[in-house]
Amino acid sequence: MASPKPLHGTELVDCARANAKQGIETAAYQCGYGEDLNKFAQELRQACEEMNLQVKELSELITEQDLILQLGTGEIIAPDTPSEL
Repeated sequence: MASPKPLHGTELVDCARANAKQGIETAAYQCGYGEDLNKFAQELRQACEEMNLQVKELSELITEQDLILQLGTGEIIAPDTPSEL
């Protein structure tokens, strides 16, 4: 669900990261910036700087963990039953 108002700070970075794989247009819309890509990019850059993140492109917000989860190559290790903890 898209934000009804433009996000800022950590909320903006979190939302942008969650939508980075879908591209800048989708990320801007979901973060409340509609079609104003320039404002979205400017605010995201500022938010990243405040968090000491060195990000030049939206795709840099996608972490290795995100990619592993997307590929589904992780192996789940768990006991067969709750009593086998």
